[in-house]
Amino acid sequence: MAAQMAVNSGASLWGPLKELWETVDGAVLRRQPESIHLLDLQLKKHKAHFLSLFRNPPKSAEQREKVRKASTEGIAIQGQQGSRLLPEQLLKEAFILSDLFDIGELAALELLLAGEQQQPHFPGLTRGLVAVLLYWDGKLCVANSLRTLIQSRHGKTFTLDLSGELVALTMRYTDELMNQGLTKRILSLVSEINLTREFEKLQKERGLGNEKHRKEVADLIKESRQALADSLFSWTCQSPLTKDDTLALIGHLETVTVQADGSLDSVNMALVMALLYCLDVSFIEQGTEDREDLLQALPLLTERQYVSAVHSRLMDGQTWKLPGLQAVCRLAWSLSLRVLSQLPQGCGLVEFTEADEALADQALLGDVFLFMKEGVLDSESFSHEEFYIRRLHSLITDFLALMPMKVKQLRNRADEDARLVHMSQQMDSELPSSLRKDLDHLMILIGEFYSKDSFGLELGLEFWCPTESLQHTSLQGSYLGMALQRPPHKQVVLSKFVRQMGDLLPSTLYISYLRMLKGLANGPQCAHYCFSLLKTNGATHSDNIQGVSGSPVSWEHFFHSLMLYHENLRRDVPNPDATQYRHPPLRGITQRELEGLTSFLQLLTTVITWSENARLALCEHPQWTPVVVMLGLLQCSVPPVLKAEVLHCLAAFGKSPEIAATLWQSLEYTQILQTVRAPGQRQAAGIEVELNEIESSCEEYPLTRGFCHLISTLVESSLPVNLGAGLRVPGFEPYLNFLRDSVFLPFPTRAYRRPAEKWEVAETVLEVFHKLLRDYEPQPADFVQELVELQGEQLPAHKPPGHSIMFHLLNDSPVLALCLSLLEEGVRQLDTYSPFPGKKHLESAVLHCLGLLDLALQKEVMFMDLLRESQASLLVSPLEQLLQGVSPQTKRADHIVNVARYLYHSSSNPEAAFQSAKILRHIANYPKIQNRLVGDFTHDQTVSEKLMAGFVECLDNEEAEERTENTDDSDPRRKVARIRHETQIHILNLLVTSLELKTPNLALYLLGYEVKKPVSSTNLQDPGVLGCPRSCLHAILSLLQRGTEKRSGPVLIRQAPHLAQLCYQVIYQLCACLETSGPAMRYLRTSQDFLFSHLQHLPFILPSDQIAALSQMSWLMKTAAIELRVTSLNRQRSHTQRLVGLLLDDQPHSQHTANGELCMEEETRSVSGFLHFDTVSKVRRKLLSVLDSIDFSQDMPELLQLDFFERTQIEQVIANCEHVSEQGHTVCNVKLLHRVLVAEVNALQGLAAIGQRPLLMEEVNSILQQVVERNRVRRSLSAKRHALRSWRSLVETLLIACPSDLIPAEDRQLIIRELLLDLHDKVLSDDAAGELMPIVAGAVFTLTAHLSQSVSSEQQQGVGLEASSGFASIANSALHLVLRKLLDFILCTGGGYQRLRAHLYGSLLYYLQISQKPEEPDTLQTGTAMWERLTAPEDGFSKLQRENLSIIESYGKALMEVVCRDACDGHEISRMLALAVLDRILSIDRQNQWLVYICNSGYLRSLVESLRQDDVALQSLLTPQPPLLKALYIYESKMALLTRVATTGQGAVELLRSGLVAQLIECQVFDMIPDSDAHRTMRDPSGFIPSPVDRYRQILLPTLRLFQVILTSTIMNHQQGAAQVLQWLVVHADTIQSLLRCQDLSMGVLQELSLLTGIISKTALPGALEMNGEVNSGALPEFQGHINRFQRLCLSLLGRLAGSERERLLKQAEIAAPTDPADRREEMEVAMQQVCANIMEYCQTLLLQSSAQAQFSFCLFSPSGSEPADLSTTLPSLAYSQAPSLGLVLYLLKNSAADFFRFHQSHRQSLGKLRGLEQLPPEELKELCQGFVSGPGGVEKISSVQRSLLARRRLVQLINSRAKLLALCSYIIETCLFVLWRHLEFYLLHCTPTDLKDSLLPGAGLYKSQLAGGRGLGLSRVSQQDLDLLKSDMAAGFGEALQRKLLEVEGLYSQVRSRYTFIQALVRRIRGLVQQPKS
Repeated sequence: MAAQMAVNSGASLWGPLKELWETVDGAVLRRQPESIHLLDLQLKKHKAHFLSLFRNPPKSAEQREKVRKASTEGIAIQGQQGSRLLPEQLLKEAFILSDLFDIGELAALELLLAGEQQQPHFPGLTRGLVAVLLYWDGKLCVANSLRTLIQSRHGKTFTLDLSGELVALTMRYTDELMNQGLTKRILSLVSEINLTREFEKLQKERGLGNEKHRKEVADLIKESRQALADSLFSWTCQSPLTKDDTLALIGHLETVTVQADGSLDSVNMALVMALLYCLDVSFIEQGTEDREDLLQALPLLTERQYVSAVHSRLMDGQTWKLPGLQAVCRLAWSLSLRVLSQLPQGCGLVEFTEADEALADQALLGDVFLFMKEGVLDSESFSHEEFYIRRLHSLITDFLALMPMKVKQLRNRADEDARLVHMSQQMDSELPSSLRKDLDHLMILIGEFYSKDSFGLELGLEFWCPTESLQHTSLQGSYLGMALQRPPHKQVVLSKFVRQMGDLLPSTLYISYLRMLKGLANGPQCAHYCFSLLKTNGATHSDNIQGVSGSPVSWEHFFHSLMLYHENLRRDVPNPDATQYRHPPLRGITQRELEGLTSFLQLLTTVITWSENARLALCEHPQWTPVVVMLGLLQCSVPPVLKAEVLHCLAAFGKSPEIAATLWQSLEYTQILQTVRAPGQRQAAGIEVELNEIESSCEEYPLTRGFCHLISTLVESSLPVNLGAGLRVPGFEPYLNFLRDSVFLPFPTRAYRRPAEKWEVAETVLEVFHKLLRDYEPQPADFVQELVELQGEQLPAHKPPGHSIMFHLLNDSPVLALCLSLLEEGVRQLDTYSPFPGKKHLESAVLHCLGLLDLALQKEVMFMDLLRESQASLLVSPLEQLLQGVSPQTKRADHIVNVARYLYHSSSNPEAAFQSAKILRHIANYPKIQNRLVGDFTHDQTVSEKLMAGFVECLDNEEAEERTENTDDSDPRRKVARIRHETQIHILNLLVTSLELKTPNLALYLLGYEVKKPVSSTNLQDPGVLGCPRSCLHAILSLLQRGTEKRSGPVLIRQAPHLAQLCYQVIYQLCACLETSGPAMRYLRTSQDFLFSHLQHLPFILPSDQIAALSQMSWLMKTAAIELRVTSLNRQRSHTQRLVGLLLDDQPHSQHTANGELCMEEETRSVSGFLHFDTVSKVRRKLLSVLDSIDFSQDMPELLQLDFFERTQIEQVIANCEHVSEQGHTVCNVKLLHRVLVAEVNALQGLAAIGQRPLLMEEVNSILQQVVERNRVRRSLSAKRHALRSWRSLVETLLIACPSDLIPAEDRQLIIRELLLDLHDKVLSDDAAGELMPIVAGAVFTLTAHLSQSVSSEQQQGVGLEASSGFASIANSALHLVLRKLLDFILCTGGGYQRLRAHLYGSLLYYLQISQKPEEPDTLQTGTAMWERLTAPEDGFSKLQRENLSIIESYGKALMEVVCRDACDGHEISRMLALAVLDRILSIDRQNQWLVYICNSGYLRSLVESLRQDDVALQSLLTPQPPLLKALYIYESKMALLTRVATTGQGAVELLRSGLVAQLIECQVFDMIPDSDAHRTMRDPSGFIPSPVDRYRQILLPTLRLFQVILTSTIMNHQQGAAQVLQWLVVHADTIQSLLRCQDLSMGVLQELSLLTGIISKTALPGALEMNGEVNSGALPEFQGHINRFQRLCLSLLGRLAGSERERLLKQAEIAAPTDPADRREEMEVAMQQVCANIMEYCQTLLLQSSAQAQFSFCLFSPSGSEPADLSTTLPSLAYSQAPSLGLVLYLLKNSAADFFRFHQSHRQSLGKLRGLEQLPPEELKELCQGFVSGPGGVEKISSVQRSLLARRRLVQLINSRAKLLALCSYIIETCLFVLWRHLEFYLLHCTPTDLKDSLLPGAGLYKSQLAGGRGLGLSRVSQQDLDLLKSDMAAGFGEALQRKLLEVEGLYSQVRSRYTFIQALVRRIRGLVQQPKS
């Protein structure tokens, strides 16, 4: 029992019933697929609810007790664990509710809990009040479900076209319900449920809230009763009731009464109609295929008792409460009996069928037709139901057709009565009491009934029988296809009735007959028949003259009478100045005549409204001239009512533009409104007087309303510019002034007898204003004051009326004030929720006001722009500012708030809400106003809540429906649904616009953010949590979330694609904006699981609206990208993992969700995972299927084919009409284009043009269609671009931002490969649109980069794999496929798209990087023999490289051509990348095919020659102001390529041949060394733009490197290269020397020096000059001088670098780079060692070149063995002037040896660390990574795998740098030893010491340390003492320890790398020299 006592928080009296209604509605009305099964389940579940309709669960003591204890013991709630304690107050309310509705206590409690849950949907109501709504809503759901189920039945009246299965189900179910007594239950409920009683009960228990709540409860109760009655009605429409049920229904109707106005209410109307359908047998005549089945089921034919029971009940003499209703039922029964008597089955019922006449007589005595008019027709609900109308139609027509004798009796009786009336009038006696007006009533009933045709059925056609032979298809009768066939009998009879009634018509029936005709003329075909009838009835004009009168019912008669009235009355026209004019004599027209004339005018109006032919025929009739006569009547003294009818009639004529134009002129001519004053006239005349004097005093304004209506119609047809020309200033102005100043502005203050008329006046005049402003387009001419000449004086011309209205709306004018107060009044009245007279008209007036404001806001920008340009003296203010003014009524600035309050009434007034949303959206564009608005909206708490509720209600509306191309607006329900949809669109656009503005803005307030505190501090909650109201965000989410739990995905994306797209956009904007992002994403993630639930339904496929589907996906993917980034940053790993899995998995999804957070890695790595992997069919990855859904092809519109217009001009016009739409597309404004083209066509003159006009208009049409198509194509392309960009950003975020370990490396490569191949396949298809290529290229670039990175990081992790097995995860074949696609893409872009190819070149570079071997540590142990290396198997890298090259070569010259062309010309970035690609390919091209191509096709020469042009650009780079660095980057790329070319001997030779050095010699940029000190202050603060010195270095270093490579490569032709480079050195000698002399040896300078000294060491040799034939002999000495200077500078540089300055420089470097001093020191060391090595090599070469034997060699070092002092202190002059001592070489040797051991030690340590990387402590790892990770705490953020990778990379760097230093040290040691040995050998063996005197001995030339002018500073004399000292110093310096060290170096290093035993030999020799005894 306890389980049953659990409380359902969804309320069993509401939640399940709501679900039932949604299922029924979905299955029957919305025809959702797969809904029959659901419906079946629901119906079985709820059978009890239908059987015991509206019965509540009973109270019980047990339940009461349980609820009472819920506050202490708690109560179980379904779906929640444990029990919940409920507050005492809630329980009290539950008991009250239980007593109030007499329901079980638990049910009451459930309702309250549900009320609490639903409270956010009902702002301002307590849970109790919401519970009351839910209770009745539950009841309504059951009633609606019942009604809909019954409507779905198959039967005799209508069909819903549902599937047979569904109909069978509902038939079975409802039959069962009916057999269980449903009818009686419904009838008893309809009697029991009484609105007043229910309200009294609720009032007593305080169960009613504010006005809105009262209205909602009342509506629910009324709708529930109505739905029950409708159920019965729908049943009887389809199937008959049983005998008992029919009698019960009759019994109920006996007690029915009418409303106060004499009509039936809608519930009783339904029941009456139910009975009428029960008694209906008219369907027998329709020969439908299932007629026999229906006849079998008809109890009238099959059950005798049924007929007998119904007959006796209706014949019963007892009168009902409504005798008229009894009469209607009797008439219906008598007609049924008459039909039965004519059927073969009716033979047995003779006793009943004979009573039909008697019944009909009783019905007529009961005034049946009068009741039908007053009780039935006048009922409000009657015209809303098509089948009521059809039933009444059949009742009337059956009576006329089946009982012709009765009709005849009626006519005879009427004729008799007419005679009696006539006699009594003659004798002035009283009318006889026995008069009956049955025929009168019948005619009026027919007239009234057919004049209301809300469904456009045109049933009246049955009364017209086409007599003439029908040529015109449009004029055929009701049997359209059968013009020649005889019309059915019934139609003939009815048509006869109409004609006969008009013959010899008695005067008493005249008006009734006219009214009947007016009804029967309602409809286009009916009107034509009526027109023909009245035309043929009349006698001809000649008969008239002879006194023969035609029928009184004819046009002839009518218009003749009208002319006579006009003739008579015209004589009585008084003098306008006469006083009695105010009370004109009304002797002309009696009341009876007035009625007759009114009836005639109404008939005329109806006919000409519907039939244009009649309109033109009557207007152009020469005798009748109706328009003239009517205008004449208007000038006569006729009652205003008649004048109003005349005006309405004129308005109907004015519907034709051709009549309207003449009507304007006639109107002006007759001065109905006086526009011209006669000179002596004292007062106005015409309509103005009638308004002010007659109508105002009568307090009725028919004439004014009629005049406004006429103007409104005429304005729509045509607006003549020259109206009134000649007599006054032409134009519409006087009419506008009258409408504004005499009608509109005074309307609120006038008195009205009929309150509703006040709003009618307002509505009609505002309608005119609205039309005028709608059709007004501001033109420059409107702002220029033009003059018109009138009677000799110049007067200012009138402006167009729209301009005047605009001017009034853009000023604080009375018009604007009145419009705004009207809006305020309107919303105040709507807030009362009670009906009042004229409500409909007030709503319409409000709509016009809102429309005016909306139009003014649309047009004001253009208006004010033109005004500004014209410099006219008009003053206007923007309307949005005026709307911020203070309202005189409330004394607050609440105009905009009033506008917004209309949104709150969207359910009752959808159009007002729509206009309001439009206005707010216009205003939202102004940031300043937004700020104020937020204050206005939130200023008052209650208003603020209401406004929020209004916006939310509009968004929540479930009836909204998106417009599709082929729907029409004829169905009012559809139209309203579309208006609601447009409202939603405007509100969302308002949010989108506002979110782009700065805070606070409207969007934040509407979306539930804090507007008074910082936005980011908002905490978004579900509605109702912590008092959080339901905001627009909740509404948007609930719109989007509908259907996400089903397989078919969110409902909105299909039902309203455009709306869904905007919803996604709003959510994206919230997530993308910094301030709103945090709260929004938290809320979406935690409360809604929004992204996951939507992404799983990607891709959205909408065949009908591809553009919208793409946009929806775009915004969703962009939001997903943000979410991935944010969750990755915040380390919310499970969230990221879920989304990544969803997007990338290729397994069916269930397995991941089944085992929770199981990652892909664990699954696929395990063996079972592998088995699983193969057995389960794979699914397409989500990302790929999204890509599939973007169609790359785009159908382009064809070119225009024009016959009349010039194509180029048309294209120009189209271009002029283009603008950028809100979505950012460039589209053509079709309306504007249409106006321009039509104006052009209208401007054509001459007959030829008129003849060709239709053809021209056709061509205009085709142009417009073409432009619409172009717009569509642009929108489509834009949507595709947007979708692709979003897709790309999502892919990039997945690869970059998400933790890399979420996707295992092999999966990662597989995914990237699949993405790449799919992208290429799509973009390479023949019909892919070029506009999408750039985005694809960008994506390809990113993906290739990631592929390369992924493969390389995998190689690093699995070092050693690649030697054996190639690449672990991705097969070479897959890589080749990627390469082929990439090259195809490059080639398919052809000549254009150069910028696009930049991306592809980047991709190619990344791809080629994959086959580059990673850097390996130099262990110094590679002692393998050369043979072993040659025979080793090819490793993975070389193999891949070889295969790549063969693929590239297979593309042949086409590819070469494209790349080379891009490298030489075009956009800078493309050139740089093309150069890089060439560089890369050349590096792997062993056969040199590309090199040959470049050389032979002239591209190489072109590149070389372009260096000369670069010179100027490069020079500009060295100016202090940082310029654009493009030139520099391109220069560097070129030099890199040239350097690559130079690495092969063939390439170097080609470069020399193409004059490379000559070009560089001519470049002057090398001589422009910037002054380093001067520019130190001018550094770029960002550090991005290098300083001038650095820029200079970037220019110089590539050139030096290039020379070095050329010199290295041209070993064979060494001399030629060396000589050219030497020339360059000499030409730029000053620069070179200043660099060599540089004092401040920074890192950059050392780099320059290391390259320079390298070049000098290879070129500045004495032998170079002899070889170079190009240098003429005259220049030789100069060259020689330069070379000597270079030598000397190099030696002095050696002195500085080998000496103690070295330590100082290294210290300096460490201080300069505080971040990583070790790195900096290392770089410096390498550079210094390099310089020393180069100079020592230079010395060695000089020594060797001078002579092979020691005795002839020249000496470079002075014979001094002492170690140099601190060289930096020596004066520069000394440093340069004296030759350095040999001690320096020794010092360098010692240092190098010491360095060698230091470096060797650290190399060994690093190697050890590398081998034991796994065992390294974390601190050391962190330290190693520090150099690669920027920012504090950067190391902490990276994963451990990444950390060890970085540490490994760092160690390899360190090892290799040490290896390089070791190589340099070893080389320096070897060269130093050689130089020492040569010098010592010379000094100690071959040198002869000299005296000081004898300076001219042969030894004098020994030192060729050339100074300028050859001055020797005493160095040429070497004494014996010097030599002895040298020997002793050397012996001391070159001691045992040093020798041991040197030999150890050789042991450690040289035997692996260098010439083995070289050091050993030299050491031995030097030792021998130093230790030899003195000779």
